[in-house]
Order: sequence, then structure tokens, then C-alpha cells
Amino acid sequence: MERGKGESEKGKAIKLSGNQVSYDQADSILVEPWGGTGGSKWDYKLKSPIKEILVAHGDIIDSIIFITVTEQGTTIDSPKFGGGGGRKDKVVIEATPLEYLTGIKGTFGHCGSHLVIKSLCFITNAKNYGPFGPEAGGTPFSLVMKEGVAIVGFHGRYGAYLDAIGVYLQKLAPPNSAKEPMVEDIEIRDVSFSTLRKDSLNVLDFIESLKNEEIQEAVDMDLTNKLILELDFLILNLHHLSKYCVEELSPFMTEYEILHNVCGNIRDFHELIVNGCVGHEIVEYVLPQFQLMAERVGRFLWHNQICGHSRLFKLAHLFVEVIPTQLEVMHICLTNLKDSTSAEVGRFIKQLLETSPDILREYLIHLQEHMINVITASTQGARNIHIMIEFLLIILTDVPKDFIHNDKLFEFLARVGALTRDVSAIARDLEEKSKNAESTNETNSATLGLLENIELLKRELKDVYLKAPDSSQLCFPMSDRPLFMHLLLRHLNDLLNSDAYLVALIKEEIRLVKEDLEFIRSFFGNVEQELYKDLWARVLDVAYETKDVINSIIVRENGLLHLIFSLPFAIEKINLIKEGVSNIFEKIPKNMGVIVVNSPNKPVERKSSIAGKIIVGFKEETHLIIRKLTSGPKTLDVISITGMPGAGKTTLAYEVYNNKSVFGHFDIRAWCTVDQKYDEMELLKKLFNQVVGSSSKFGKNVDVFNQLRKNLFGKRYLIVLDDLWDTAAWEELTRPFPEVENGSRIILTTREKKVAMHAQRHSDPLDLRWLRPEESWELLEKKVFGKESCPSELLDVGKEIVRNCKRLPLVVDLIAGVIVGKEKKRSVWLEVRNNLNSFIFQKEENVMNVIALSYDHLPDPLKLCLLYFASFEKDRAIPVEVLKRLWRAEGFAEHTEMNSVEEVMDVYLDNLISSSLVISFKEIGKDRTCQIHDLVHDFCLIKAREEKLFDSTSSSAPSSSSSDPMPRQMAIRCSKGHKNFILFDSKNKRHFGYKHLYSLRITDYIYHDKSLHDICHLRHLRLLRVLQLDDSFILVNDSLLNEICTLVHLRYLEIRTEVKSLPSSFSNLLNLETLWVNKYGPPMVILPTIWNLVKLRVLGIDDCSFFDLVHLDKNEPILIAEDSKSENLRLIQGLKLSYSKDTEDIFKRFPNLQELRFNLKESWDCSTGRYWLPKLDFVNELQSLKVTFERGRFAPSVAANRPLWDFNFPSSLKDLWLRQFPLTSGLLSTIAKLPKLEDLYLEDAIIEGEGWNMGEEDTFQNLKCLTLQRVTLATWEVREESFPALEKLRLRHCRKLEEIPPIFGDICSLKSIELRWSPQLEESALKIKQDVEDMMGEDRIQVLIYKY
Repeated sequence: MERGKGESEKGKAIKLSGNQVSYDQADSILVEPWGGTGGSKWDYKLKSPIKEILVAHGDIIDSIIFITVTEQGTTIDSPKFGGGGGRKDKVVIEATPLEYLTGIKGTFGHCGSHLVIKSLCFITNAKNYGPFGPEAGGTPFSLVMKEGVAIVGFHGRYGAYLDAIGVYLQKLAPPNSAKEPMVEDIEIRDVSFSTLRKDSLNVLDFIESLKNEEIQEAVDMDLTNKLILELDFLILNLHHLSKYCVEELSPFMTEYEILHNVCGNIRDFHELIVNGCVGHEIVEYVLPQFQLMAERVGRFLWHNQICGHSRLFKLAHLFVEVIPTQLEVMHICLTNLKDSTSAEVGRFIKQLLETSPDILREYLIHLQEHMINVITASTQGARNIHIMIEFLLIILTDVPKDFIHNDKLFEFLARVGALTRDVSAIARDLEEKSKNAESTNETNSATLGLLENIELLKRELKDVYLKAPDSSQLCFPMSDRPLFMHLLLRHLNDLLNSDAYLVALIKEEIRLVKEDLEFIRSFFGNVEQELYKDLWARVLDVAYETKDVINSIIVRENGLLHLIFSLPFAIEKINLIKEGVSNIFEKIPKNMGVIVVNSPNKPVERKSSIAGKIIVGFKEETHLIIRKLTSGPKTLDVISITGMPGAGKTTLAYEVYNNKSVFGHFDIRAWCTVDQKYDEMELLKKLFNQVVGSSSKFGKNVDVFNQLRKNLFGKRYLIVLDDLWDTAAWEELTRPFPEVENGSRIILTTREKKVAMHAQRHSDPLDLRWLRPEESWELLEKKVFGKESCPSELLDVGKEIVRNCKRLPLVVDLIAGVIVGKEKKRSVWLEVRNNLNSFIFQKEENVMNVIALSYDHLPDPLKLCLLYFASFEKDRAIPVEVLKRLWRAEGFAEHTEMNSVEEVMDVYLDNLISSSLVISFKEIGKDRTCQIHDLVHDFCLIKAREEKLFDSTSSSAPSSSSSDPMPRQMAIRCSKGHKNFILFDSKNKRHFGYKHLYSLRITDYIYHDKSLHDICHLRHLRLLRVLQLDDSFILVNDSLLNEICTLVHLRYLEIRTEVKSLPSSFSNLLNLETLWVNKYGPPMVILPTIWNLVKLRVLGIDDCSFFDLVHLDKNEPILIAEDSKSENLRLIQGLKLSYSKDTEDIFKRFPNLQELRFNLKESWDCSTGRYWLPKLDFVNELQSLKVTFERGRFAPSVAANRPLWDFNFPSSLKDLWLRQFPLTSGLLSTIAKLPKLEDLYLEDAIIEGEGWNMGEEDTFQNLKCLTLQRVTLATWEVREESFPALEKLRLRHCRKLEEIPPIFGDICSLKSIELRWSPQLEESALKIKQDVEDMMGEDRIQVLIYKY
């Protein structure tokens, strides 16, 4: 029944039937409750008609009471189910047998942490009553029965509120011989899956009842009629289920519809048998499969429990099991019945032809996924089957019926069906033999026949079945032609190097395209392009068209027509252009010079980089601001710095913010970059964390405003609000800043003078001047020549260039970046000057022109690397290692004869830094980061969109035309109420372009919603290289994980999941280089699958082990082969290790590991009296190690002079972090001997005797940063030679240590002492600082004190 029909309007009476309600409850059916699982169970079955229902409610349903009336007129009250709150509403029902309850509707949702009923509405066969409680903001539920079924009881859970409610149903007793209601008379409206699971449609019970001999005799049905009834019942269930999925989950869930069609086809074919239209001898062999199929579908509908989060995962297995039965039916029809004159047979075959493409397509998709899980993909037979499946899927996805000759459709689908049947049979045979460890030689040979069929069918498709489409020409839509050609050739090269099955179908064609385009590009890279601009435009149009054709084949978008017609035609056009270019090339005089135009083949050489930020000018302004900060009125003052973009506002603010006199003057300092789009609460949280010196995570009920105000109150604070755009932002962000008379200050930088005037207190805003000519020249000279002077022959043209920079620091900086890598010749500098003469730098748009000038001078690979910064948020410091992993995954860098990919990316980054387009930060004790100026970010985002490289959108944004070229990379912010945006359904026109994505990141700012489990499909994104699903967006389950495993081009994958182990299908991701898994739930066991990922470089799983730690003591078989190694793995993070004979040398399997982080479960060896630690001395490339020791409840106490550990650290180690380790002086001496150690972090360490006496052997030769946090250290004896290279000392929560050894003042390299939560050490730190100043006459040591 259609949604909404069958209800009367509220309060409107309707004609009542004469059906009678029986309250004997003998045959009542329980419908599972809606709501939560809290509270206690309750159950109330009616024994007489309901007279009243008392509902107490407010924002939720507090309680409910039922009042019934007996035949004698006595009323009976039920217990109160719920608490004592809320106001009461009364439902008064006519106490006659003629009005009875037929339905219930409502909503449920959260009240605090509890899931409760929020609203209720009761429906009788006469009226609607309610709603009671608020309908908005909850999850709706509804069960409304047609005439013939009544509600005769209620049950659920209750506590302080009504937690859950369900019903009992009973069929009515008709007054005469009226027909009892059928299953289709039940209206399913907004029904929860649990309702479908336990209503009257008990599939297995029904099927079993049909096997009962007594019932068979009673209804006098034979086997065939019984099977038809069985299939009818299944089809009815599937109809309701698919309807529910379409209406309530997603318009794209076609799997249930396909299963419905399969059952319908089998049922109709079986009826043909019953009616004598098909000879019994033809179908005898397939009849048992019909019964087996019906039982499997019935078992799925019942035992799958419908609402389980893995239902699609189980549905995929069901397809693999039952669709082969339809293949047999197709085979019978298309071989034995195609000439039948029966009208029934004709109608059935027409129905079969209409439904078979979708059925065959889904079957092959799931068969392929199934094969990846059960058969080793490396065998030739399995590979051949996969190639054949890919070919068939190209045919079956978007079947071009309009291009199939009218009289050939039947034959065409018959041929495809026969090949699918052959593939299915061979795949099953291969699976069975592999499972039984039998020889597969014969099966492998059979797969060669499949490949021969491909070439034969391709010829037949072109010559017999298909009509050629009209030729079309795509126009090149980008502006940077060389950049596009560079990207295309990199893409083609990556495809040739991939092991993707589909690529094998067109590998030769891709190779021809790549070779021809490389030849053509080499020609245009060595001539003046303006002379051949028409030819160059033609080349780009054809190249763009060819890229679209190849990608469309891979993603199966009109793939068949592209494969048979478009690709050969594109290759022919490219070949004609190549021949034309060859003729032109031969006519060019041999003595004619060539002009190199940004040739992408020219190697990128490393430029000399000037370390550190060069600050020139603004000396008077600096002194003025410092004076205003450290003196003047005690009341709160605001120092505003205004000026145009790139004038140096932020640079000046940063200079005074870090000035030593300013630093020592304030109790608290904090920096906040605001920008145009900002989140007030997020910025206040960042300020709060700086103020208290921590990285706190806030719950949603925490009042950050008051917490920040509380921590600022009474302190002299300095807060920088950088890049503020409007007065509203000023008012919002400064509300928590207390007005105290202690000399607190705020520094404000803004482009808008009105904001500065609005914020003004005592000091006038400082409108930042431009650089003076001599300052501009000084800045350019230092950037280009470093400590050297400019040659005299370049002075005049250099100063002319500086004059054209209009004294704007950003422009000077950028132009210096352009010329720093050029030859120091007058002619070259004159060329730069001439390009600058037309610029006028008075508006932001003009600054963009300067950035464009810097950008245009970059080689193509560096352009890509720079534009990629636009995919990150503004003002974000990006870890260099993260950036390089993503560059690598996107294919922006490739190895050369001399350098590895890693070395090439280092060169790229250094050159971007040298160009002043990228800023690099490296602080001792922290990872290296980089970022770009916000103006450069604006430029990169505009340019990336222009070149169709990157774009971002939200799920609520309007859809673009499906004909619009899609970018390579897309970031999607999913907002509540628009989740269907990210389904990527292959049939939805809106999502066609997304199938061509190379990179996808989805973020979500709403609470985690498990409903996304089964409605998010990614299998269509077959070109994807980078996939980042933020853990707030979706918890990836088995089904979606299997889809991800089909994305064979993936190089970078970041997901959140709760699966116990990665599926064996993960071995299909042969190109994967980076894997980040945010683990939810129990630890993940890394199965042997991981060893097949030979390109894997980064493995980060929050909580994982190579063995099942829970079962290690049960001596279960170890899962790793003895010779397994991962040569390319560079980083492992998240491991949990525990001692066993197999883990002792586990890291031998990673000989090139560079970074390792793991947790070590306590393993105490009583025989040696030591803790166990895996050997690491043979990991010769290891540079960074972080180990957390998990002590047991009954760990042995630390005794004197006992060697607790046998440390075997490699000599290559640079960073070492030990957490919760019991340590002795001897062990610390062992650490000191590491020759390359630069950073040592000891956290929660238990030091023997609470003393560290550093002798002559305890010399940390190269240590630059030492951090001690919550260590049990009371006495510390240090020699001057103990830390000869130390630059930073960080002491955190060292409450037992009474003073810092004064000898630290004699360490000449020491630059800073940082104290957190260690107030007793402040005096000794300041004394060390003062002693150095008194003795050396310089303020060399910076003391950073964080009290909160």
C-alpha cells in the first residue's frame, strides 16, 4: 500500500466494520519494540477493550497507563510504565468491540545518554489520537494495520521515562465468511528493521511447514506447486524489504530489487514448467537448484536479521550462491526455447532480457569480490578470470541498447549470458581446487580460452552487434597546456605500471598513446609554440579526448562504445598528428636553434636555500610596539597593525611577539589566526590550550568561554589576533578577555582600518608603511645573494626591479624567489624587469599577478606540488612527511636515474621554499612543518580550480552539470540531512563525474551515524588513488571495506573501522603505499594479507598486532610465513607486542624501517631476571623509536644493580621516546652511547634510586633536545661534557627534582629551558639564565615557564 493511505484525518470518524477482536492472546504476534535498551522490561496484554490511555509527557514520554473495561463495565488500570514527570493527556476510546487499535506511530531519540520514546500517536479503525510529545528531532517509527488486524497488547522497557514500546498483533474474527487478511494487507510505514524481522512473515517456519506431509495432503499440492507458493512468499517479503530500503534508506539501494527480480524470474520459469511450456527432460537437472535457491533466500531473510550492519555483505554472498541458477535458466531459454511459438514463453524471455543485464552485472561484481577473498590473485588462472570479468562488466554496465542492431539484442545478451555462465563455472572450479590443494593446471588452461573469447567478441561487437556512434570532439577545458600534458603522461605511465585487471584489456593501446604523445610533446618542447598554436590546440583536444575515453573505460562509463569505437578512433587521430609533426620536424633547418619552453623533461635541480626567515626594515615600528607592550597604561590596551595584503603585518607582529623583553614581561602569551571564515568556539579552544599549555579535548557541555576567562583573570596576558576581518569577530573573540589593570595587551592585525578603529583603546592604530627603497633592496639582496654583495653590473637593474615591487615585502620576497635560481646575468635580470613593468601593486588582484609570475617560473612537477597546498586549510602547518606521502600517492613525483622518489620530493620542497612560495618551520624537538601565505593559498585554490585539479564542496551544495569536467581531487564536507550526496551511485547522473576522481576526502561535522554503513558505495570510483574518510564520517564495515579492496589504484588509504582483521581481499591493493586505520573496538590482527602489499611504506593502525595476543598462550599457529619480509615499509605505528619465540626477531622482517612506535606488554623472564624487549639493532635504517611499556598489575619491584633490560638499539637512532619504563643508571648509559641520538624523551620513567649520576661514560654526544616528564628523579648530577650539543632542555611535572643542575649554564649550545608544572625549578632556571648573562654578557638562554 502506498505511503500515507488508509489513515483517517484526526478526529474524523469512519464507518466501522463488523469484525470482532479476540483478547484470548492465543495467536497474538509480538512486534519488537522501538526505542532504547535502558530500564526494565514491561509487558501488558489486553484482556478486554481499551477505554482510556493516559500519556504523561513533556519533551519526551514520561509514562503510560492503559485502562480497560470488562463486559460488566468494570474498569481495570494497568501499572504505570515510566516515571512521575510530565503532564498527562488522555486518549478516550469508545468502549465497544467496534472500535479497536490498529496502529501506533511516534518518534524516539536521546534524552541525555538514554534512548527513549519522544512522541506517540495511537490509531484506531475510527480515529487518530495524538501526537503526544514533540515530533521534531526524533527518529520516526510507525506500524499501521489494514482492516483485519488489531493491536491487543503492549510491551517494552521503562525506568524514569518510557524507554521503549512495542505491540502485540492479532487477526480479527470475521462476522461471516469474509476472506482473512493476506500479508499484503499489512501496511509497512517507517517500520524498523526489527519489526520486519519478527512480524508474521516468518520465512523459515513457512518453508518448513510446506515440507510437512500432513499439510501437503491437506492442501493437495505437489512439489512444483509448493515451490511456486514458496517463491511467491519470498517475492512478497523482498517486495516489502526493497520498498523499505528505497523509501527509508536510499534511492540507490538496488540490491534487494535485483534479488527480487531473480526470484521472480525463477518463479515465472517454474510456472512455465508447471503449465507444460517447457519439457521436463530439459530442466530436470536444474530443478533441485530451484529448491536450494529458495531455501537460501529464505534463510537470508530470516537469519540475516535484516537490521544487521553487514546485511549487504551477506547479500553479496547470497548473489554468488543463487544467481548461477538464473544463469542456467538463461542458458535453457536461449538454447532450447528461443524458437518457441508459445506466447507465455515469449513474454518470459522478454522479461528475462529486460532484467538480465542488471542481474548479470551485480553477479559479476560480487563474484569478483568473492574471488579476491578466496583465491590467490597471483595465479595466472585467477588473473585471466578477473580480466574476463572486467570485459563482461564493461559490456553490462550501461548496456547501449540504442546502439545494438534491433534484431541482434536477443543474440547479444545470449552471448554475454553464456560467457558469464562459463566464467562462473571456471571460477567455482578454481575455487574448489584451490581450497582442496588440488592441481589447477587444467583450469588455468581453460581460462586461456576466455581470453581468446575476448578478442573474438570484440570483433563481433564492432562488425555484427553494434552500430557506431556519431563522432564527437571534446574541447580542452584547462588553461595550462604543458601542465595537462605532464599530468596525462604521468597518468598513462602509472596505468602501464599498475597490475589492474582492466588495464590489461587496453594496455597495448595505452602504450601506443603514451609513446606518440611523448614524441609530440618533445617536438613542442623544442620549438616556438606560437608558430604552431593551431596544431598544439588540436593536439590538446585529442589528448584530452583520449584521456576521457581511457578513464571512461576504466570506470565503466559508456565503456563498451569507448572500447570498441572511441579508443581506436582516438589512437588513429593521434597517429595522424604524429605523422604531421614528423614531417614538420624534418623540414626544420638543422642549424636552427631550439627554444626550450618549460620542458617537463628538464630535470629539476636543487637550489641553494637560505635558511631562516629574513626580516628587514620596520626597526622604528618594532621599538614603538615593544614600548607600548611593556610600558604605558596598566589598563588593557590594543595595538593594531593595519596595511594591505603582503605588507608584513603578521611578520612584524611575530617579531615583537617573540622578542625576549616582551616574552619575559607577560605571564601568558597566545597567538590566534582568525581569517575570514572562522569557528569562534574552535578558536577559543585553541587560545585556551595555549593559555594552559596543554592539548585538551572538550566535551560538548564544557564552557570554554568561562574557562578561558578564569585562566586569564589576574594574569598579565598578551594575545595576538592575527588577520581579523570584521568588527563582529572582534566582539565575539574578545568577550572572554578580562578587563584587569595589570598591563595586559592585545595585538591586532587586520586589512580593514575600520576594525582597528573599532577596537582602539589608548594606542592609535599603526598603519604599516611600505618598505623604504633601501630596505626593499636590502631584502632582495639578502634573499638572492645571502651574505655576499650584489655584483656591480646588476646593481642598477636590480634596484629597478625593486622599485617595480612597489616596496611591498611579499612582492619583493616573491620576486627574489623568482630570480634566485636564475643566472646572475644582466640580460636575464632585464627580462625579469620587463615582465614586472606592467604591474601596479595597489590591489590584492595585482599581488596575485606577482604570485602568478612566481608560479609560471616553476617546472610542471613543482606547479602540481604547490597547488596541492590548496587542499589544506589556510594557515595550517602541514607536517612535511604527511605532505610528501600525499604527493607520492597523487603521482606528482617519480624516480630518476640518479634519485629516488623520496629524494626527488626533497628537491621539490626545497625549491618551493627557495621560491618563497612555501615557508618551512623546524623547531628542535618537533617535526618539520611547512605552509603557504594566505594570499598564495588564495591563488593556488583559484588556479587549482581553473586547471580542474582540486575543488571542495558540501553535501548541501547544488549539483553541477554532469557534463562539467570534474577535478582530480575533491573534498566533501557532509552536513546533516544531505548524506545521499556521497553515495556515488552509478545510475545517478549527478555522480557521473565523480567516477573520474583520483583523490577523495570526506569530512563530517555531525555526530557519528551508523546508518551510513550500508548506503555509501565507493566501488565506482575505480581511478581513486587517495581515499581519506574522516573517522567522524563513517565507521567502515565489512561490506564497504570489500568495496574499497576493489579500488586497485589506491596508494593512500585512511579509514576508521571496527573489523577484527583486514580481509584477504586487501591483497588486491597492490599499489597501496600508505595505510592509516583509526581502530575502533578490539585490537586488529594483521593477517598475512599485509605481506602481499609489496609497495606499502606506511602502516599506521591505532591498536594492532601481528598475532592474536589473546590466544598466544593457546599455542595457536603463527600467521606469518618464515621468509615474509616487507622491504619497502618505512613506518609502523600502533603495534602491540608481547613476548613469544616468534616475536623475538619480528623486526627482521622490516629491514628498511625508519620510524617505529609500539606498545610493549610486560614480559618478565624469571630465568634471566629481565624484561623482554624485541631486538632492534639489525634495523640499520631506524631513526625514530617510541615505545610505551605496559606494566602488569604484579610487576616485580625495581631492585638495585639489576640489569632490567637488554637494550639493543640501532646506532642509526636519532629520536628515542621511552614511556613508563623502569630505568637504571646503567641503562641510561647505554642510551647515551647512541652516536646519532638528537632527541631523547623520557615520560613516566621510574629511575632506580631516584637519582641520575652522570659519569664520564654518560656523554650524549649529539643530543640536542632532552625532555623529562613525570620521571622519578630527585637528584641529578651532570658534567659539562654530559650534553655538549644540547640546545633545549624540557622538564615537565618533575616534582621530586629540587633544582636544575647549575652546570647546564656552562653548556654553550643551550638555547632554552622549558618548564611545565614544575614551579620548584623556576628559581634555578632563572638563576642559570642570569649567571650566563652576567658572565657572557649576552641573553643566550630563553626560559619558558608554563604554570598552568
